[in-house]
Amino acid sequence: MKVIKFFIKISLFLFIIGCIFISGLYIYAYFTPSISINTANSYYIYDNKDNIIYEGSNNGEWVKLEDIDQKLIDYIINIEDQYFYYHKGFDIMRIIKVMIDNLKAGKITAGASSISQQYVKNLFLTFDQTWERKINEAFLTIRLETHYTKDEILEGYLNTIYFGNGIYGVKDAAQYYFNKDISNITTEEAIMLACIPKSPNNYNPLANKEAANKRFNIVSKLLYDNHVIEGDVYNSVDFNNLVIYGKHDLNNLETLMYYQDAVLDELNSIESIPDDLIEAGGLRIFTNLDIDTQKVMEEAINKHMLDDDTEVASIMIDPNTFKVLALIGGRNYSKSQYNRVTQAKRQVGSTIKPFLYYAALEEGLTPSSTFKSEKTTFVFSEDKRYSPTNYADNYANKDISMAAALSYSDNIYAVKTHLFLGEDKLIDTLHRAGLQNALPENPSLALGATEINMLDYATAYTTLATGGITDKLYFINRVEDLNGNILYEHVDNPLPVLDERITYILNEMMTYTYNYSFVDYNTPTILYLNGKLSRKYAIKSGTTDNDYWISGYNKDALMLVWAGNDYNASVDKTYSKIIKNIWLDTIEYYLKDKDTDWYSIPEGVVGVPMDPISGKYDPKSNTLFYFLDGTQNIYVN
Repeated sequence: MKVIKFFIKISLFLFIIGCIFISGLYIYAYFTPSISINTANSYYIYDNKDNIIYEGSNNGEWVKLEDIDQKLIDYIINIEDQYFYYHKGFDIMRIIKVMIDNLKAGKITAGASSISQQYVKNLFLTFDQTWERKINEAFLTIRLETHYTKDEILEGYLNTIYFGNGIYGVKDAAQYYFNKDISNITTEEAIMLACIPKSPNNYNPLANKEAANKRFNIVSKLLYDNHVIEGDVYNSVDFNNLVIYGKHDLNNLETLMYYQDAVLDELNSIESIPDDLIEAGGLRIFTNLDIDTQKVMEEAINKHMLDDDTEVASIMIDPNTFKVLALIGGRNYSKSQYNRVTQAKRQVGSTIKPFLYYAALEEGLTPSSTFKSEKTTFVFSEDKRYSPTNYADNYANKDISMAAALSYSDNIYAVKTHLFLGEDKLIDTLHRAGLQNALPENPSLALGATEINMLDYATAYTTLATGGITDKLYFINRVEDLNGNILYEHVDNPLPVLDERITYILNEMMTYTYNYSFVDYNTPTILYLNGKLSRKYAIKSGTTDNDYWISGYNKDALMLVWAGNDYNASVDKTYSKIIKNIWLDTIEYYLKDKDTDWYSIPEGVVGVPMDPISGKYDPKSNTLFYFLDGTQNIYVN
């Protein structure tokens, strides 16, 4: 009994001391200067000319509490902080309940931050998860509560809360998601907006429709259970009634958000910028986006794509700097946020062959090296067989040069080369060129029958375009806080990984894909573009059952385009020409006012007139094959 009385006395003493301490904090906070709450940390993205292409919060669109639809206010309070008007910054009972629930679950399953606490996080940048930071946030919450009314705090919170897709504040959220003024939204739209803040990147209806739908139903039921909405309203609301708009007022390009998402992905990978700072905003992000090229790329896609379900992805890079200048991850961001440049993996088809022939040149073969192009079945151990075919079953039925094989995209020649070198050589070349994708050792790899991510693939292609130097492709030049302090600045790390002489020979060979001199028993695969190009490019196309690719470049620009169906269904064969037109319109626009020359011939490389098909020396030929000096002698002498 004495022990129980002792513990009661100790508990009472500690309770009184705690009350005195907490009261002292509030009294002290009252005499400290008030903190500014009419602005919040903003989020800006700039293009490569330092023109702003996107603004987050603090953009002059602050909305008064009385101008916000009352039902949205009621829904957000009920979902985020039910007793907001009854506590002084901290919902103690909710905190205790959440702590018990988390202890029972053995992990953190929920949080108990009040609206005031969340607003403090919106107002002030936090850099880590230390106790010092948490204590500082708690004291700032007390200061907020002692100097401002609940309505003032709520107004600030509603103007700074994050809604995903770079959207801050209820006014911008209503405009972005529903093309509505915040004073004129429907019950269903208000419920949806109340759903998003719990997890903006998961529950916004553009990022994840299925998750948003589930969240919508959960929140609707909770609002009904809490008597915020009536039964007839609860029974009538339906997520499927929502009409999602998904456009920014500042720039209405349908595809610009794909680039912005890639920027945010890169931002999240920068270790020197803490996650809390990224989530809170307060950043100026200076990117490599060439907005004019992005517009032309989108216009070309809209102009040439058929009215069907076929999707498209495209990326433009400056090989001199490894900057990503433009990117489109799909036909329409408002319909699909899946970024097919950064997220998808697709079979790349014959666009892989330049890397195969680089490996062959490195191993001592030349543009004149021959294999017989004929219908062939390759037999391996355990009687395994592989029978690749050429397009339209078109074979030379004779020896052809490597240059001709690349021009026609001859599959038999490619597989023979692949097996002759050893299946590891192509993989080694791609990885040295910067490809991160794991690759299988099998005969069909020579024909691109493996799935590769486009951004990863573009890195490898950029290595060819630079003459053998690789580096990381990047979207962000630098990141600053709102005071102009540089938080991050990109640093180049170029590495020579391929032989400049051999890449030059290969790049010359890739111009044969649209060279009339190779018209013979077959036709170069990109002859369609001959006469439409204003300058010289190295180009390779690729086709699978469900994918169409083109990659083309010179010293100053590289562009890849893919078209296909997300569900691996077949697509119209017209896309073979469509992607070429998209590529042509965009890259020619980007280079139209630029002085660009073809690559200089490296020392140790010589050009010799050769017969395009046989690869034999022909002093009368107007087609030059290029050789490492000395290797041409076996053909000339």
